[in-house]
Amino acid sequence: MSRSPSFSVKTELSPKLDPASLRQWVVAFCIIRFDLEQGQLIEECYPPGCLTKDEELEIAFSSFPDSVSQHQNRSSIHDCIFFFRFRRQNDSQSVLVSSSEITEVDKELSPKSTDKRNLTRSNTRKNNKDSRHMYGYVFNRQRHDERLKRGGEQKSVVILSLSPYSSVFRPLLQIMGPLYFDIGKKALEHIAAFVSMWPAPKPGKLMDLPIGNAMLKVNLPPAHSLPSESGMLFEESAYSMAPFLPNNQSVPQGLFHDSDLFGTFRGLLLQLWVLWELLLIGEPILVIAPTPPQCCEAVASLVSLVAPLLYSVDFRPYFTIHDPEFAHLNSLQEGDTFPPIVLGVTNLFFLKALRKIPHIVSVGSPAPNSNRLAFTTRSSSGKFSARSEAFGLQQLSLKKFSPSNLLSAVKLKRDGPLCLMTEHKEAIWTTYGAIMKPDTSILNRLIDAGMSPRVEESMSVVNNEILRRHFLELTTNFLAPFGPYFRTKTPSESSSPFVDPPPLPSFNADEFLASLSARGPGKFLSKRMKSNWLDLYRRFLRGPNFMPWFQRRRAVAEQEQHKLWRQARMNTDIQQFISKRSELEIVDSFNAIERHFLEEIQLSREHLIFKTLLTVSSES
Repeated sequence: MSRSPSFSVKTELSPKLDPASLRQWVVAFCIIRFDLEQGQLIEECYPPGCLTKDEELEIAFSSFPDSVSQHQNRSSIHDCIFFFRFRRQNDSQSVLVSSSEITEVDKELSPKSTDKRNLTRSNTRKNNKDSRHMYGYVFNRQRHDERLKRGGEQKSVVILSLSPYSSVFRPLLQIMGPLYFDIGKKALEHIAAFVSMWPAPKPGKLMDLPIGNAMLKVNLPPAHSLPSESGMLFEESAYSMAPFLPNNQSVPQGLFHDSDLFGTFRGLLLQLWVLWELLLIGEPILVIAPTPPQCCEAVASLVSLVAPLLYSVDFRPYFTIHDPEFAHLNSLQEGDTFPPIVLGVTNLFFLKALRKIPHIVSVGSPAPNSNRLAFTTRSSSGKFSARSEAFGLQQLSLKKFSPSNLLSAVKLKRDGPLCLMTEHKEAIWTTYGAIMKPDTSILNRLIDAGMSPRVEESMSVVNNEILRRHFLELTTNFLAPFGPYFRTKTPSESSSPFVDPPPLPSFNADEFLASLSARGPGKFLSKRMKSNWLDLYRRFLRGPNFMPWFQRRRAVAEQEQHKLWRQARMNTDIQQFISKRSELEIVDSFNAIERHFLEEIQLSREHLIFKTLLTVSSES
């Protein structure tokens, strides 16, 4: 397996490592070997000393497929790329909690419920140590050789980050993985040095990231889709989070915008609307696939389905029995509520161990005999080529309705998910009664590429765009009724800009539902939803996604309003303003101006202290 032909290593031209800048993107680079006697061992970690022992152990267990692929020819090399996510051990919060414990919908959410001081943090980076989750992006190589013990060996190259930047780290792994197997440990040092020269991440922007003489052109997910505990907080625009369909569809609107939604779920396209509802209301879902690349791509595609909503449910693209949280999930008793989480697994043992999980999705197909990379090569622009073949998905034409398909679906539902123990099939098992009707007009627009791999590549891109556009529009219209609670006001000509801006409208769940019931969900949704459509809003309000999204959206709206009033004060002609005011109003205005000055000074001091602490923390 050769590395990208456009990349070469010249030691004399390699930049020096800047640890603080590196940590903006990467926590560490690891090399992990599977030892027959000692198990998974971390051979290298660069920079050294940045992981705890518990983190090293969890990373090591998550960086290998559950079993060595048996379909490979003898004396062959099999590479695959996947990623995982795990909870960091320094998280002081409980391991897993139910949706009712995560959030309770306040009957009355007042405008003052958002701490104003939190708003000043939105344009500064947060201490990376506060992040509750870490992502591991894996390049795994299985080498089959009869001369070795057990007929082969395994090694993984892992990039660890606090950010879900799959569009960056997947193409970077395609350079770094093969490079490591060519030149060894030096590859880590070279790549780390180049990454440390990158500019700071700019969410929602197209970035050019140089690696040697190669260039990665990548789109980062927008700030409003990044969890506030992702290690960084960025300035967010009120317009980027507004419940309106964006004009520029090329700009990503959520996490994992580069995932292959069509290729992964092409056998379950009619079920996408059910899955969208389950994700919207924060239901637990088990995703099972034959290989780690397939299951992590499926989980990423599901998370991307609810953009631009901030997805607050825990998700694990590749989950193994070695994860510390498996013991908790496995110990749930009869009557216990399964916590909101999306799990991607390849081990069929989970079908028996997690019997209480209410929704199970099976995707993908066993990979054919091949020594090709599990993700086909990307260009330097960061674009993947046709991934339905890369994941081992069959080149199937779009499934049309037929009596035999209906009978097969009924039989699968009757047999239950345990039928996967004998044969892998694409299916979904759930007792959830869907409210949203599948949009057949969207499915009819999808292009069937048939059996042509060359056409498949471009058609998959087109089909993904069609599906993403539709579900983005669906989510945006669903969130639109909340728009009035984020509406900002500017000072009128007759009012004083020196008084405090009026509070945003308070939110009451019962009043909101009553008002929505009276006016309806809107034209776009009304023809796509059943008569019990209000139940979906009730479930959303009770679920784990609503309150984090609503509070964050309110904070951004309040910040936007604060900026508008601040700008109005700066533009005010004081002489003209005073000439129109009584003596009492002038005194009140003077006191207000003094108070605003003191607030500005205090905020500047806090910002300076926070920036200093960040610098010290990065250097340590």
